[in-house]
Amino acid sequence: MASGIFAILDDIAALLDDVAMMSKVAAKKTAGILGDDLAVNAEKASGFASSREIPVLWAITKGSFLNKLIILPIAFLLSAFLPWAVTVVLMLGGLYLGYEGAEKIYEFFFPHAHSNESFVEEGLTESEILAIEKTRVKSAIVTDFILSLEIVIIALGTVVKEPIGTQIIVVSAIAILATIGVYGIVMLIVRMDEAGYKLIKHSKNKKGFLKTLGTLLVQALPIVIKALSVIGTIALILVAGGIFVHNVDLFHHFLPRLPSFILEFVVGLVVGFVCLIVVLAFKKLWKLIKGQR
Repeated sequence: MASGIFAILDDIAALLDDVAMMSKVAAKKTAGILGDDLAVNAEKASGFASSREIPVLWAITKGSFLNKLIILPIAFLLSAFLPWAVTVVLMLGGLYLGYEGAEKIYEFFFPHAHSNESFVEEGLTESEILAIEKTRVKSAIVTDFILSLEIVIIALGTVVKEPIGTQIIVVSAIAILATIGVYGIVMLIVRMDEAGYKLIKHSKNKKGFLKTLGTLLVQALPIVIKALSVIGTIALILVAGGIFVHNVDLFHHFLPRLPSFILEFVVGLVVGFVCLIVVLAFKKLWKLIKGQR
């Protein structure tokens, strides 16, 4: 009896070791897209009145958890009954990520005309401000759904050949940790300026440490968000390129002397701009068709 219990415990320990090892691999594979997830959500959660930042971020976080609850069962069903579909979804996701990265580069050189929304503009009623917040939260949750889908599929792709129980444990752990980690860091980022203002307020010396640190935090917030945007764009292209390099033989053996990260970046960039050209051409064609009606 005792030997049977020890055998079970030994099996559990071996399973946990395997899960921990595979979770590390999955986390490494999804690290790039997590960087973009962080950058996107930090941008979308900023720009609100200080008192509304936490409620807005909490609403987006709850939406992110709901997204995972929708995506995870579907992903596991695909893995169990249509495992080839996981690769198909992964490739489609790679096209989207490459397109998004290329679009950000294109928009940097050819900026679109965006309307400057003010979320703390004087004269707006409370109901108008809440309506703007609701729209912004919905937009953030939709973006999170797409990024969450990619995180889950990429993580699932690393363990797709493992037993379904192991897949569920590893991918669910990555999904939960990704949500907690990303939105925890986003909260720290969007509250940087508020923390800085409080330090400045409590500083008794105009040239003291608290005043200097507070000023640094306030000034650093827009720089951090812009830096995250650049890092996120690079991460998108690398992740997209990595998907194609590791799943398409043509790309896998393309320029074998190049370091892997350069090859992945080049492939991601090429794929992304091809997708961007197709999308722009389709939009232009659609406008011409609509104009002739």
